[in-house]
Amino acid sequence: MSEAPLPHELVRFAHNSERQFAKLLDFYGIEWTYEPRTFTLERDRDGSPVQAFSPDFYLPAYDLYIEITTLNQKLVTKKNRKARRLRELHPEIRIKVLYQRDYLHLLVKYGLEPPSQLSEQLGEGAPLRFDVDAAATRAAPGSAGAEAESA
Repeated sequence: MSEAPLPHELVRFAHNSERQFAKLLDFYGIEWTYEPRTFTLERDRDGSPVQAFSPDFYLPAYDLYIEITTLNQKLVTKKNRKARRLRELHPEIRIKVLYQRDYLHLLVKYGLEPPSQLSEQLGEGAPLRFDVDAAATRAAPGSAGAEAESA
């Protein structure tokens, strides 16, 4: 009798970094969903969405969205801007951006990649934390925004 596939084996990810992160979550039995929700960040005059954000993961046990960014600095800046806008519009939403250094530390720490292949990229860094800085998650009082559920 074969074992049931793990959740990360059933999802088609946009990037390998997302697959590896999901594999790590599966290993530790952390429930997750992949891009479960799209938040509208900006609308045009007619009310149609012109900018949206779909964080990579949602961890229900932590009530936390995770956005993984392991690409170039231009995309990191764009994702940071979207995460900041999401916090402004939805102060009740918790989101953590996982940067390349954080991601590489996870790969080494949990044996997903040999440290020798990543040593130049790692450098020194603090351990990854899933808690979110409370000050970073608060937006101006009274801010509100619309959202769109993804299909």
